[in-house]
Parts: sequence; structure tokens; C-alpha cells
Amino acid sequence: MKNYKKINNLIGWIVFGIATITYLLTLEPTASWWDCGEYIATAYKLQVGHPPGAPLFQLLGRFFSMFAFGDVSNTAMMINVMSALSSSFTILFLYWSITMLAKKLFVKSGSFEISETNAWAVFGAGIVGSLAYTFSDSFWFSAVEGEVYAMSSFLTAVVFWAILKWEVVADKRSGYRWILLIAYIVGLSIGVHLLNLLAIPAIGYVFYYKRYKPTTKGFIAAGAISIAILAVVMYIIIPWTVALSGKIEFFFVNGLGLPFNSGTIFFFLLVVGLIVFGLHYTRKKGKVVLNTVILAFTFILIGYSSFAILVIRANANTPINENDPKDALSLLSYLNREQYGSWPLVYGQYYNAPAIDSKDGTPIYMKDEKSGKYIIKDDRKGTIPVYDERFMGLFPRMWSNQKPAHIQLYKQYGGDKGKAIRIDKGDGTSEVRYRPTFGENLKYFFTYQVDHLYIRYFLWNFVGRQNNIESQGEIQHGNWISGINFIDSMRLGDQSNLPPSMENPARTKFYFLPLILGLLGFAYQLKRSKKDTWVVFLLFFMTGLAIVIYLNQTPLQPRERDYAYAGSFYAFSIWIGLGVLALFETFKKFMGNKKVTVITVTALSTLLVPTIMATQGWESHDRSGKYSAPDFAKMYLASCEPNSILFTNGDNDTFPLWYVQEVEGYRTDVRVVNYMLSSGDWYVNQMGKKVYESDKLPLSIDPKFYMMGDQNYLPVFARIEDRTNVKDAIDFVSNDDKRTKIPLQNGQWVNYLPVKKLKLMVDSAQVLKTGTVQPENANKIVKEIDWDIKQNGLYRNDLMLLDLISTNNWERPIYFANPATLNKVFDVDKYCHQEGVVYRFKPFVGPVYRDGIGGVDAEKSYEVLMSEDARWGRLNKDDVIVDRESARNVSMSKQYYMRLAEALVDANKNEKAIEALDKGREFFPANKFPYDYFMIRWADLYYQAGATEKANEVVQEIFDRYSQDLYYYDGLKPKFKDAYQNEIQSALASLQNLGQLTRQNKQEKLANDVDSVFYEQIQNLNLR
Repeated sequence: MKNYKKINNLIGWIVFGIATITYLLTLEPTASWWDCGEYIATAYKLQVGHPPGAPLFQLLGRFFSMFAFGDVSNTAMMINVMSALSSSFTILFLYWSITMLAKKLFVKSGSFEISETNAWAVFGAGIVGSLAYTFSDSFWFSAVEGEVYAMSSFLTAVVFWAILKWEVVADKRSGYRWILLIAYIVGLSIGVHLLNLLAIPAIGYVFYYKRYKPTTKGFIAAGAISIAILAVVMYIIIPWTVALSGKIEFFFVNGLGLPFNSGTIFFFLLVVGLIVFGLHYTRKKGKVVLNTVILAFTFILIGYSSFAILVIRANANTPINENDPKDALSLLSYLNREQYGSWPLVYGQYYNAPAIDSKDGTPIYMKDEKSGKYIIKDDRKGTIPVYDERFMGLFPRMWSNQKPAHIQLYKQYGGDKGKAIRIDKGDGTSEVRYRPTFGENLKYFFTYQVDHLYIRYFLWNFVGRQNNIESQGEIQHGNWISGINFIDSMRLGDQSNLPPSMENPARTKFYFLPLILGLLGFAYQLKRSKKDTWVVFLLFFMTGLAIVIYLNQTPLQPRERDYAYAGSFYAFSIWIGLGVLALFETFKKFMGNKKVTVITVTALSTLLVPTIMATQGWESHDRSGKYSAPDFAKMYLASCEPNSILFTNGDNDTFPLWYVQEVEGYRTDVRVVNYMLSSGDWYVNQMGKKVYESDKLPLSIDPKFYMMGDQNYLPVFARIEDRTNVKDAIDFVSNDDKRTKIPLQNGQWVNYLPVKKLKLMVDSAQVLKTGTVQPENANKIVKEIDWDIKQNGLYRNDLMLLDLISTNNWERPIYFANPATLNKVFDVDKYCHQEGVVYRFKPFVGPVYRDGIGGVDAEKSYEVLMSEDARWGRLNKDDVIVDRESARNVSMSKQYYMRLAEALVDANKNEKAIEALDKGREFFPANKFPYDYFMIRWADLYYQAGATEKANEVVQEIFDRYSQDLYYYDGLKPKFKDAYQNEIQSALASLQNLGQLTRQNKQEKLANDVDSVFYEQIQNLNLR
């Protein structure tokens, strides 16, 4: 075919256009949940995000943000556009990669000619495979938000395409340019995400098959060398470039007395000098391969150099400066993700292994401007546990003892018989522990880590998905489905007549078609080219199961992790494309006209695979018009008084707040304090600085004290029985006198807290002066606030919180997103009063005290929740699809309106209470958020406020929901019905409560309707 290249390029760009239009139409117009807010905020102002950093993403994000042309409300959208374009370019390179692999199956080695019919078959393969990946669940999810995975996929696609291009021109003198391009992109990819490196083994085999005649020894050697190259990049170039720089820096500063950064400058000058010398020497001696290796190393370093931006910006003390990597020594800790800890891989402990000793970790240093040297801020002595060898083994999968629920799920998936081992408890007694057997360990690996954490995700993408609710293996949530009810019902019960409450926008049914076509493509390629099949399989394995093995994930991940395996789904999409060739080869035997055959096969494949995937997946991936994350964040900040302090906990109540403050400049007077990050010395240090209009935190302890490693964990020994003023306790902890310290077994003396019973003395005049308590509540102010420490030690964030509470003296309002998360250290829920959507710490107990949380400032909450500016992401609009994270956050948002209504009813302000309940239902309607057990309280409040008709509407919604649910459960086979016992009991309890509530409020007809269904279901249960 003479114009093959021209047509191939044209079709590639058409496919690119389809992908681009798809992603732009479904793009989220602002910051999304999880890490997106952080990435967008750090990209917009080139700040330092969480380890190990994504500096290239940030630099490119900053470039794209300029196209907002000063309109900060469009900044996030432009960075999301960057992800969309990265994704559509991924599709472009996937198309070209498929056509290159497909063409090789039709042409002989060394030939470039292909018949017209075969060429169109190749084009069809590229179209179907690339479009299938375009509409795959996991890839589409990342394509429309400002996260790193879209760009990482793009770079992976480019390097795989580049090695295939090299294969075509490998015999030309200029062929090695492609190798250098690959090296450069690999270096760049480090500044986005390390997933790209997993393509190296596949690249290595393409090189091997092209340069060498395959033999068994050669095949093994090629694999070993490829893995070695991957290891060199991951474990030598990435960490040791920085580690050596740090060691030389330390020697120059502490050993030779030279200025800070002198060693770092010397090291990089040395590296440049060695590279120049190496290139000159190899060129002079004609050592082409060695010259290319040095050039490749150089290009990797050039790409990797994007990390310099992190050091530069950390030294600028940006508002977001996570881990503060200002020099080579701290950058190494940042790159190694030390704050996240480590996990066993090849050999290590099981979850119930007793620690019998400890060993020292690597000391952490910090600059001391006064001495001009690096000093130890954390000696890390005794920080690494040494476990009983009898509880250790090869390939440990069941290793985490962080949460009891981890252990429970280990036993559920792996078994709990184990091997009995008697251990000495150290107090003269012993106990028997059951160490998991290797068989149980492998069972957990295959049933949970492989099946639940990979195969399930794989089938989501190529078979179908039940819903977007997180799953731990139950049949109700997060499973794969096919749309073929006979098959689905055998695993999950009847899936054909689900009640409305179980309908979910993420429910997709592909009828196994993408999977079948991919398996046909795999078989076809295996038959025609075992070499290329191995290359694609390596890409498939390394970006899939190899990640499962490496991550060794614990149960109860905070969210589904399918996005991490998008590279594996990319590789399978290549086989989906090649499946078109398998069909073509089969059908051309029965159809006379080959042109008609190729058109028919391509059209049918496109219709039955990517078209079905697109139509089924569009609803769940359409984020257009949704503003939930920033709107929720603004509601948090709008609830706070000026110059206040707001404590948050996780990603989703922090990163959106960072986004609206850093990018949109909204309420920058509020100091957002992430309690988890406060366990880091660098974070507490940053809290001690003024940022924008927000003053530094009022802390009494010197910042240097927080910086030292001794404060990682302070033991609590209740040597004082009397309740102690928290100020005195803080003074004791920060005292340098040796009498305020205790010795550890290793001889080290550390600070400690000698009391568990604390109190905060309240100056009522000061409380009234600062407006913390309004005059009408002056008689409710308590003289002291008492609480107990419920743990045996304080972490740095705990100490900082107690220090803040003791020092603030009610000068600045203190709010909590969720006070219950701090109750082990600061158990004062009843003194936390709802103001809008946050809880303010005040020294009195409110009149409304429900669910363990204090009162409600009805006036302030009404002002915030009923304001014209109140926004919840347009989730109630018909054109907006509710995502899982928004739905999860809405449960709390509804509670704010309910508690406000409670307070208003108690104050006999019934009209306002009805308005609050109405507003809550307007924002969170039943058709978007099915009413459940917790909505019964809403109906009760409507009745109390005198809005009987509205109460009946809520009752009817709840009744309809649960009656439909119960009739569905009733039709299930016993083994599936048993799995729904919790839901059945909840539904029956709801109907029982509804019957009582309606009868109490003289709604006899409605009560009779409810009771009839309730007693019918009870009778059905008794009959069984």
C-alpha cells in the first residue's frame, strides 16, 4: 500500500480527536477529590507537594495554568485539560503502537510492503484497540482530573512506541537516537511517577530480539539485564545521585568547614566532568556502545534534574512545603518516602510477630545556621524493630498489625489456623501465638492481593462493574459484572431487577466482549509472533501483577486503587486491537471479498467493543458541571470566623481547602492545620510562620524543640493522679531539666508527660472579650474543661494541639472538621459547637447534645447553611453525576442541616427549622441520594415543626425505598439473602420506626401502609 504511512498517521490523529473530544466533554471543570487539589495548588504556585514529588507535572501544570489568562476559577480546568491532552496523546501513541505490531504480523522481516486489504485490517486493529482503551474505566477516570496518572500513561506510551520505532530503523546509523530519546523520557517520567520505569523490561526484550538470535541463555540474560537496568534506575540513579551528593555535602560542611551547598555544587560539577570525560574518551576510542550508555545515563539525569525545582522552591519557603527538602540530605528522605514507612517484600515479619529488640535507623540531619554545620535532629535510635525469627518468612503478605481490621481480613482471606509457637512475654509468663503458615500466606496473596486488588479491577475495565462503592469482598459492592444475568446471578444474586436504591452511575455491562476480543488477540499474536507476544506480556505483567507483588498492600485501602494498574490495561488493549486481526483471518475464509470482510469485522468490532464501552461508561465518567470538592471546601472556610484555626484530618477535608486558598485566594485568613501532617516536625515549623493573612499558630514551645526527633513520640506515665492544668503539663514537657526526663533501655533520656488527667482553666472575662461566647450564654461558661489522655504516648501533633490549646487563651477561634478524631488526646466533644459545617471549641455545654457532639450555634449555622452563597457542587442538578466521594461527604452535609433544624425546633423557631430541612432536601434530593434510616430523624423534625405533609413525603420516600429493597431481598436465593442480613435488619428497623413515628403523629393511613409491609416481611422471615 503506497500511502500506508499517510493514512496511518491520519487515522491516528482522528482517533486522537475522538479521545480529546471525549475527555474535554467529560472533564471536571475544577479540582476533584483526593490528591487533585494538592497537585493543582502546588502546580499553580510551584510549591512542594507530598513525597516523592512530581516536579515535571508541576512545571507543565504551571504552564497550562497560564491559559486561564488570570481567571483563577479556570486554573484547575486548564490543568485538567493537561491531563485530558496527555490521555488523548496516550491514545494516539497506542494506536501507532498497535498498527506497528499488527503490521509485523503481515509483512516479512526486512520488508515494508503490505497489501491494501491487510493494511486496512491493521488500521482496524489500531482503531478498535485504541478506542477500547479510550473508554476503559480506570484510564478514563484519570483522564479528566488534575492527577499524575494521565501524564504517566502518556510517557509510558511514548517510550513503548519509541522502542518499536527504533526496531524499524535499528540498522541505520541514526537508530540509537531513539534509545537516547527513551532514556530522556524515562528521566522525565521520574518527575511524574515511577510507573513508567516498569516498561524497561519490555523495551529490553525488543532490543534483544532485534540485535541477537534468540537462545535460551540469551533470553534469560536479556531478562536479567533488563531487570538490572530497572534496578539501576530505581535503586541507584534515583536515590544515589542524591545520596552521594548528600554525603559529599556533609563531608565538605562538617568535615572541611566549607559553606552550605559547597559539597553539592562540587558533586554535580564532578558528575558533569566525568560525563564529559567519558564521552570524549569513548568517542576517541571508537567505543560506540559505551558512548551510547553514557549518553543515555546523561539524558536520564537531564530528565531527572526536574527535581531541582523542589529544592529551589523549598528554599523559598512556599506555603505548601511538604517535608521541606531544602538540601541534598533532606531531599533523599523525601525521595525515599520515609514518612510513609516501609513494608517487607522478599523476607520479613508476619502480622503477629513479637518485637524482641530494636536497632538504630539512619540519623536525620538539619542545617544549623548558628554553627554552620549539619546537626542531628533525630538520631533514629531504636526505631527499627527486630522481630522474632520464628514469626518471619519468605514473601510475607500478611504483615501489617497497624489495625485490628487488617488482622481480621488476613484471617478471612488467608485462614487462621496457623502454626502454634510459644513466646515468652518477658514477665515470667508465656503465651501461644499462631503464626500464619506459608500456605495461608499464599492463599491471602492470591485471593486478596491478586484477585481482589488486581483481577477485579481488570475485569471492571473489560467485563463490567457493579458499582463505585468500595469493597472488601462482599457481594453488595465493588464487584465485576458482565450484564449476562445468568452468569452474574450465580456470583452475586439476581442483578436484573435491582431496586432504585441499588442503581449506580458506575454500573457498566460489557458482556465479556472486550475481554473475549483481547484473548483472541493474545492467542493470535502468540501463534504468529511469540517474540512480540512476550514483549507485550511483559508490559502487561510489569504494570499489573508486578505492582501487586511490590506494593504488598494491606486490606482496607482508603479507596480503590485501579488507577495504579492502567499500564496493564493499556497492554491488554493492544491485544484487543489484535483481536480484530484474529477475526479478520477467521471470517475471510468464509467471506469471498476480503475488503468487505475487513470493513465488516472492523465495524462490528468497533460497535461491539469501544462503542458499548463508551455508551455504558459515559454517565459514570461525565464530570462536567460538577464543583463538589471546592464548594465543600468553601463551605468549611465560610463557617470560620476571621483569623481562625481549622483542624482537618485526611486528604478530602484538606486538599480541596488548599486549592481554594492557594489558587482561588478564598479565605486565606483561616489557618488550615492538617492533624496527620502535624506529626512531622517540618509541618509544625511551618505552622509557626505567618502565611498570607493568617497569623502563625500561638505555640509556647520553641520551634526548635518540635524539630528534634525526641518529640516523635513522648511516653505518658501517670505519675500524677490529680487533674493538672494543661499549661503546667506543657511546661513540664518542654523543660530541659533532667528531672523532667526518663531513661529508656538504650540509656537515652527523653521527655515525657507525667499525667493523663488534664484541665484547661477558663477565664470567663477573656472568653466574653474575644467573642468566643456571646453574652446571652455567659452564665453557661464553665470554670474548667476536663479531659483524659486515652493513649500511652503523645505524638508531635498531639503535643502541638495541647500546646495550642494551653497558649491560645481564646484569642483565635479554634475549629475542628471532626472533633471525634482527636478524642484520644483531646476528648472535649461536648464543648465543640456546630457553626455552619465545622465545630468550634467553646467553654460551655450547649442545649443540643446529640450523637456525642456539643451544641449548635443556630444563628451562625443558619447564616452559613441558608446563605445564597451556600453551594454543594451542583450535585442536585440533573446534568451532574454524583461520584462516590461526593456521595460519601454528603452524609455529613445532610447532618449539618438536620442538627441545625434540631436546634431551631428546640428554640421554638419552627419556620426556620422547616426552611433548613427544605434546603437540605433541595441540595440533596432523594433521587440523587436515596433516603435511608438516618432520614427518619428529618421526618420527625418536620412533624415537630408542624410540617406534616413534608414529614409524610420524607416517610413515603423512606418507606418506598426500604419496601422495594425488602422485596428484592425476598426474591434472592438463601445463600445470597444471607449476605444481605445487615441490610434486611436495617430495613425492618427503619419500617418499624416509621410505623411508630407516623402513628405517634396520627398519620394512620401511612402508618398502616408501613406496618402492613413490615409485618408481611416479619412473617416471611418466620416462615423461613
